[in-house]
Amino acid sequence: MLSRRRFLVLLGGAGTLGALTFRGSSRAPAGLHCAHRSSRALGTTVSITVLHEKKEAAESAIDDAFRDLETIEEAMSLYRPESELSRLNRLGSLSRPHPHLLTVLRGALRMAEESGGAFDPTVQPLWRLHAEAARVGRTADAAAVESARRRVDWRRVTASEEAISLGEGTEVTLNGIAQGFAADCVAAVLGRHDVRHALIDTGELLGLGRKEGGAPWRVGIQHPRQDDAYLTLLDLDGRSLATSGDYSTAFSADRSLNHIFDPATGRSPPYFSSVTVAAPSGMEADALSTTIFVLGPERGLDLVRRSPGADALLVLKDGRMLSTLGFPKLSVPV
Repeated sequence: MLSRRRFLVLLGGAGTLGALTFRGSSRAPAGLHCAHRSSRALGTTVSITVLHEKKEAAESAIDDAFRDLETIEEAMSLYRPESELSRLNRLGSLSRPHPHLLTVLRGALRMAEESGGAFDPTVQPLWRLHAEAARVGRTADAAAVESARRRVDWRRVTASEEAISLGEGTEVTLNGIAQGFAADCVAAVLGRHDVRHALIDTGELLGLGRKEGGAPWRVGIQHPRQDDAYLTLLDLDGRSLATSGDYSTAFSADRSLNHIFDPATGRSPPYFSSVTVAAPSGMEADALSTTIFVLGPERGLDLVRRSPGADALLVLKDGRMLSTLGFPKLSVPV
């Protein structure tokens, strides 16, 4: 349970409405049918809740959304040997990439450029090195880390509708942005089915409209140091919400080495236990949370302030919290 003491140390202001193109009406009408489904996708449990006047229409919308999620996995999953991304990493080039893969890769490259390389989709060699070392109970040595780090450089990637090409030894991961993109895709599919009220969880969160009765969608942010507790609860304000945390996949007992890497050092950044971002799109929120985690407090907050419609809640390693004024209003359970 969330303690009132823990809530009271949070910094945050009144929520602002983001610029999502599709938000639905401000209040859900009575008598809506609720359809819900959960399944494994994108390396996590994905869930979709839809409110609609017709039960069959709600189920059909969810069916189509999960079909699109399958397409996303076929394009960019690193867990599927025959996905487009796996073949790209294996062969170094890919002809006529799927539009989903191209969209996400271009978004990743834009964030890499805007962040001066703090966000880098070519950190896969570092992930592979540290994951393999952790599996045998050791830590990768400095020479191995430096060797892998030299293979990391987003500028070695070229992407167009005709082909994607990688420099020699380069490998791409889109795990720092793909789940947010998936939430955007699900929202677009639901919109084509005239769904105005839904809660989408692809590992990142997006709420459309309202719950039945008109209440906002309320979600919890995982406490970075207590597995069975929330850091806080908040009401979604029309924007997407993404969290990057050192607890998600840790390669050392103290979590100082985890799945988020600083391309400049080859190791995990030392600043945060978690970063949560609200932004107009899932893909932007996802990419920003990873990027801020690498940049640190000062440069990270500067990036948020330069990103229209974005706000952040930062939890430092020592437990201190920082928040921009527009982060969604924080609340306690009732």
